[in-house]
Amino acid sequence: MTQKAGKAAYHHGDLRKALLEAAERELDEKGIEAFSLRGVAKRAGVSHAAPAHHFKDTAALLTALAAVAAERFYHAMKARQAMARPDPHAQFIASGVGYIDFAVQNPGLFKLMFGSERPKSDDPSLVEHATNGFMVLVKDVADMTRRNPMEVDEGRLDVMAAWGLVHGVANLLVAGRGFVIDALLERDGDAALERLIDRATPPSFRRPSK
Repeated sequence: MTQKAGKAAYHHGDLRKALLEAAERELDEKGIEAFSLRGVAKRAGVSHAAPAHHFKDTAALLTALAAVAAERFYHAMKARQAMARPDPHAQFIASGVGYIDFAVQNPGLFKLMFGSERPKSDDPSLVEHATNGFMVLVKDVADMTRRNPMEVDEGRLDVMAAWGLVHGVANLLVAGRGFVIDALLERDGDAALERLIDRATPPSFRRPSK
């Protein structure tokens, strides 16, 4: 480690954390295509060589940032569920609102997770956090349909239908294409999203209790 890089790491206390925070700012401002290690180092106030102590290249840094995003994404859904009624349909709607919340509030991270091939999809940390988020959806569908959806074709279709619903809405809003419901969102906020998800919930998710 060079003296300059060493001083930078000491100054920050946690160089890796500082680089990830700078990377998020760089991503928000520059986008994925213009993202660079040099830009991140400049934002973090360290030498351009300093990131190499934790991330061997740009892909490694973006992969670590994607893992941070996936963990935050999971917690956004769980936070919404914690505030909702415990019945399965309410939990499904709440996780969907949390999904959309995350996308709208973190468009750069959302695009990094779902619209970029630069992060390494087989990275263990990224796989772990992404799987946790996906399993929220699987559990919601399982609770509503009273079966493990991943064991049968119809169940897998249920999962994809539910995922497509919330992801499609999130994508439209992030892309600025939510003009159809902009007025509703401005007036009713979360209630509008809850009504939207409820309205589009497949009939198969509303099966009566046996």
